[in-house]
Order: sequence, then structure tokens, then C-alpha cells
Amino acid sequence: MIPDYPPIFWVYAVIAITLLGISKAGFGAGAAVLGTPLLSVAIPVIDAAALLLPLLIICDIFSIFHYRNRYDRQSLKRLLPGAITGIALGAFFFGFFQGNQQILKTGIGILAIAFVLHQVAKSALERFHTNRKPAAIEGAFWGCVSGFTSTLAHAGGPPVMMYLLPQKLPRDLFVGTTVIFFATMNVTKLIPYQYLGLLKVGNLLTILILSPLTYLGVVLGIYLNKRFNDVWFNRVIYTLLLLTGLQLIIGKSLLKLVYS
Repeated sequence: MIPDYPPIFWVYAVIAITLLGISKAGFGAGAAVLGTPLLSVAIPVIDAAALLLPLLIICDIFSIFHYRNRYDRQSLKRLLPGAITGIALGAFFFGFFQGNQQILKTGIGILAIAFVLHQVAKSALERFHTNRKPAAIEGAFWGCVSGFTSTLAHAGGPPVMMYLLPQKLPRDLFVGTTVIFFATMNVTKLIPYQYLGLLKVGNLLTILILSPLTYLGVVLGIYLNKRFNDVWFNRVIYTLLLLTGLQLIIGKSLLKLVYS
């Protein structure tokens, strides 16, 4: 049976899943981060995260096929061990606050706004990034942070960028490294999600209905990545992410606040 989600959930879900696919293909770095916060407006945080994980893995399958031979092996070796630790810490956080939706919503909202602030500051940060190979300890640290934020909100991108950007990898190698890294993390996250009881049989039909959108998003993302600059696309996504983060923290509709 399909869970009794409110009708607005399906609108948010179509937007979120399509954007996931587009981001997985390397177009629009912030698109994937919008998924969990957006769905969390309509349904509980743990349901949103658990529903998105299988869909993320489906996206990963399509993306890996395209980037399977283009990634930086050394970066993966340095990032992944720390990511496993971060996933464990994120699972502990989820388990500890599983019964307190407001804390979880506030946490997801803070992560969403932090991502936007990181993107705003990224252009300034890039000026200080020299063409260098970060130390192994940096890879372990940023991998751990990425694993933690990815477990909570599938938002592990910014920490990984802090490690990869100084290397100034070619675009296809950069995207391929992130694709392989997050594909490995997402499969690993199935273990704590299952242990915590977040993966529900009732979500299978919902996932089946939404899964074609992952393929559509990846194909669209590959097309856009080859032909267009993603600057304006990202600006729209960051604006939506900021508003969604604020709504999760405030706990009521922003529109109601404006007119109250």
C-alpha cells in the first residue's frame, strides 16, 4: 500500500527526484541537496531520508555507467574510510533523535542553509585554493563530515568539495570521482538505515512510481552538462533551498508568516 502522504508530497517528490537525477549527472551541484529538506516540509524527516535513499542508488547506477572509467582513485582511497565513520555518527544522531521531529527538522534546515552559505562563499574560497594534493588526513576529515551530513540529509557535497577543489581536477574526472564516492556511500547507508528501521516495505510502491524520474533526471542532466552553464540553474536551486531551510527551522509556512 502507498503511505497516506498529503497531496503536496507528490508535487515535491516529482521536483526532488528529477533534480536528484540532474545533479547526479554533474549538472547543478545543489540540486540533490534540495531533496530531503523539500520532502521534509510535507512528511517526517526520517521518512524523507529513507524514501530518497533507494532513489539515489537508482540514480547512482545510471551515473556510474556514464562515469565508470573517469575518476581519481587516490581521492577515493582517502575519502571513503572517513566517510564510513561519518555514516556511523550520522546513524547514531538519527537513532538518538528519531522520536523528536522538530529537532530533526531544525537540523535539516540548518544543513540546508549552511549549504547555501557555503555556495555563496565558494567563489571566495576558490581564490585561496592552490593546485595541490591535500594530505591524507584532510581526506579522512572531510570524508567523515560528508558521511555524517549525507546520512542525515543526503547532503554530503560541500565537505567533499573542500577536499577536491584544491586539486583542480578536469571537470569529467571531478564529477566522476564524486559519482563513485556517493554511490559507495549510499549503498553503505543501507546498513544503518535498515538497522534503525527506516526502510519500510510500504515505501516500495512509492519508490517504484517515482523511479522513472531518476532516469529522466540523469539523461536531462547529461544533456544540460554538455550544452549549458549551470550558474543560473544553481542560483534558483539555492534560493529554493534557503527558503525550504528557513521553513523547516521556523516550523510554519513562510507565506503565512508574511501575511500574518
